[in-house]
Amino acid sequence: MRQPLPDAAAIAALPPDGGPEFNRLIFASSPYLRQHARNPVDWRPWGEEALAAARAADRPLFLSVGYSTCHWCHVMEHESFEDAEVAALLNAGFVCVKVDREERPDLDAVYMTATQLFTGRGGWPNSLWLTPDGRPWFAGTYFPREDRGPRQPGFLTLLAWLRQLWDERRDEVEKQADAIAAAVAQATALPAGAEAPPALSRALVDDALVALARDVDHAHGGFSGAPKFPPHQALALLLDEHARSGRADLLALVVDTLDGMARGGIHDHVGGGFHRYSTDARWFLPHFEKMLYDNAQLLPVYARASRAAGREDLADVARGIARWLLEDMRDETGGFHAALDADSEGEEGRFYLWTEAELAEQLGADEGALVARVHGCVPGGNYAEEATGRRSGGNILYLPRTIDDAAAAEGLAPAALRQRLADAHARLRAARARRVWPERDDKVLAAWNGLAIAGLARAGALLGEAEWVFAAAEAAGFVLGAMRADGRLLRSWRDGAAQLPAYLDDHAALGLGLLELHAATGDSRWLAEARALADALLADFAAPDGGFYFTGDIHESLLARGRDPFDAALPSGNGLAAQLLLRLAQTAGESRYQDAARRTLEAFAAPMDRAPRGTCTLIAALAEHLAGEGQGPGLPPLAGADGPPADSLHRPPLWVELYTDRTTVRAGASVAVTVRVAIDNGWQLGGDELAGLALRLEGEAEGLALDLPAPGGGSSAPLTGEQLLRGALQVAPDAPPGPRLLRLRLDYQACDDSRCLAPAALGLRAEITVEPQGGSGAPSP
Repeated sequence: MRQPLPDAAAIAALPPDGGPEFNRLIFASSPYLRQHARNPVDWRPWGEEALAAARAADRPLFLSVGYSTCHWCHVMEHESFEDAEVAALLNAGFVCVKVDREERPDLDAVYMTATQLFTGRGGWPNSLWLTPDGRPWFAGTYFPREDRGPRQPGFLTLLAWLRQLWDERRDEVEKQADAIAAAVAQATALPAGAEAPPALSRALVDDALVALARDVDHAHGGFSGAPKFPPHQALALLLDEHARSGRADLLALVVDTLDGMARGGIHDHVGGGFHRYSTDARWFLPHFEKMLYDNAQLLPVYARASRAAGREDLADVARGIARWLLEDMRDETGGFHAALDADSEGEEGRFYLWTEAELAEQLGADEGALVARVHGCVPGGNYAEEATGRRSGGNILYLPRTIDDAAAAEGLAPAALRQRLADAHARLRAARARRVWPERDDKVLAAWNGLAIAGLARAGALLGEAEWVFAAAEAAGFVLGAMRADGRLLRSWRDGAAQLPAYLDDHAALGLGLLELHAATGDSRWLAEARALADALLADFAAPDGGFYFTGDIHESLLARGRDPFDAALPSGNGLAAQLLLRLAQTAGESRYQDAARRTLEAFAAPMDRAPRGTCTLIAALAEHLAGEGQGPGLPPLAGADGPPADSLHRPPLWVELYTDRTTVRAGASVAVTVRVAIDNGWQLGGDELAGLALRLEGEAEGLALDLPAPGGGSSAPLTGEQLLRGALQVAPDAPPGPRLLRLRLDYQACDDSRCLAPAALGLRAEITVEPQGGSGAPSP
C-alpha cells in the first residue's frame, strides 16, 4: 500500500529537491511520476534541468519510461527503485529521469524505437542509458534486481558495469550512441524506396481483408497467438466493409471475436468494460488494468455489431462499457480519466477476484452457487499469477459456455438466466465497491477523451441512449474549454491545470469525436470545432510530401520527428487524421481536406501494402476515400446511367450517389440530375412527423437553379429501400462561363424500429463547366 502524498500546500512548502522524504517527482502532475516520489532514487522529470545536470556532472542519464497502470513497472519499482542499495548506485553514477509515456508519447515513441533496435523487442518499463544530449547507448525493459544466471544480469550488476563503460571506454559509448541515434532517425523516416509505391486502389483494402481472415483464431475469436489484445482497429475496418458490401463472412469474424472477448475473463462481467489484454489465447487470464482507450474503441464496435447482427446481447456488453465509463471513469468536470491499475492491496487482480464463499456471502447459498457454476468458479480458485503460477484462491468470473448452453444445463430459460445474472452482478458490484480500489490514473488526455467522445456519441445514437450522447457533449465542452491555451489544444489535464502542447493524435481523435457528436446532435458548434482542429493539423503537423508528423512545429526537437503509420493500442495518428479530413470533406464540402487526405494515403501506401494488419486505421480511411470516389463495393450500377456517379458517399444507414448526364453545359440550358439514396434494411427516413429527406443547392449558386421532385412524391410516409430523385439543374442564360462546383446538401433523419438518430446531413459535389451561349461544348437540350 502506498502512503498518501501530502496536500498541495504542504508540497508547495518543500525544497526544490523534495527534501529528505521525497524526490523531485513530488512536484509532478502525472500520477505515474508521483507514484515514485518517495523512492530513494533522486528522480527528475524530463526537461532541460535534468539534461543540464547531466552535462554539468558529465554523467549518463538513466531514463525510465512507464505508465501508472503498468504491472511490470510496479514490480521493478518495488524490487529496485525502492531499494537503498540500488538507489545509491543510481544516484552516484547517473542522472535519473522518469517519463510518463502517456503524457509524453513523443519521447516514448523515439526511445521505444531505440530499445527495439537494441534488443529486438520492446515493452514497459522501458530502461535506457543516454548521453547528456539524449543519445541512447544501452537499453532494455524490465531488469530484476539480482542476477538470474550468466545471461541475465541483475540491475545491480548492470549498473556497475555500465558506469564502468562510461568511465573507461567512453569512445566506444559515443560511437554506440551515434549509431543508435542514426538508426532511430532512419527507422522513423518513411523509406524512400527504389520502386514507386502502390497506387491507391481497392486491391490494398481487399488484401487487408484477406490478411485478417487468414490469421483468425477460429476456436476463440480474434487473431492467432497469445497474448491477445482487443483488435479494435481491425474490428472497425471489418464492420465498415460489411456495411459497404453486405459480406456475411466479415460480420461473422467480428461477432466471433466479440463473443470470445465477452465470454472471457478479459471482460469485467461485474463492473462492465474490458481489461487491457489476455495473457492466453482464449481471452481467460487478463492483466487487470482497465484503460480508457480500449473501452472507448470497443464501445462503438459492440454497438455497431449488435445492430448489424441483430444481437441484443452485444448491445448489453456495450451498455456495460458505457456504465463503467460514466460511473467509474468520469471526472466531476466531465472529462474522462485515463486508467485503473491492475493491482490493489499489493496484489494484481485482487479487486476483481471472488471465492465461492464470497459469492455465497453476497448472494446467498443457492444464488451464489448458480453464479459460481455459470461463471466457471472452482473451490481452489481458477486464477493463478502469470509469472509465478501462485494461486490466491480467487476466481476470475468468465463464461466457459454460452448463456444458452448454461441455461439448458441449469434447467432455465436463457432470458431468465440473463436476468438472474444481471441482478447478481449488480449486487456484486455494490459489494466490490466497498473493497480497496485499484489506483486511478486521473489525468485527462485529449486524444483518449476524443476516442471516448466518439464512442459514446456513436453508440448512444445507435442504441438510443441519450445519456451517453449528453456525456460525450459534456466531455467535449470540458476539453475544449479547460485544455486550450492561446487557442492551442493541450495534451493533459489534472487537478485544475492543463499542460503540454497537443500531438497529432490529440487533434485527430478529438476532431473525429466532435464529428460523431455533430452527427448525433446536429449541433453546428462541434463541426466548427472539428474544422479548427483539422486546420491546426494542416498548419502545424503536415509533412511536405504527405501525411503528418506526430509532433507539431512548437514541440521539443528530439532525435527524430516521426510519421508513424502503424496502429498500436491506439489507432495511428495519421490514420485518424485521414479519416477526419475525409469526413470533413464530405460534411463541409471543401476540397482542401480531400486533397490532404489523399496525400496522406499516398504517403503511406507502401506500409499499407506491406503490413495491412498493422495499418487498419489507414486502410479504413482508404476504403472510405475510394467509396467516396465511387470505387469499391457499394451499390450496383444505376440502370440507364452513362457512367459512374459524380459523387458517392456511404454513411450507415445510407448510400447516396449523385449522377449528372453531362459535365459541360451551355448557358441557358440544363443538366439532368439524379440523386440515388439507398437505405439499409431495417431503417427508414422520416415518418411520424419527422423530417425524412430534403435536398437543396448550397454554396456558390449564381446562375444555377435546381429542380428536383420532393422525395416520396411529397407524401409524409416514411421512405425505405431505394429512392431515386430525378430532376434538372437549370443554367441561367446570363450565367458566367467557367467551371462551377455543384454542391447539394442532403438533410435526413434515420430511424429503425426502436429509435431515431439525430438529424444529419451529407454533402454531394459535381464539377460543371458552363459555356457561353453558342459555345463549342456538347449539345445541350
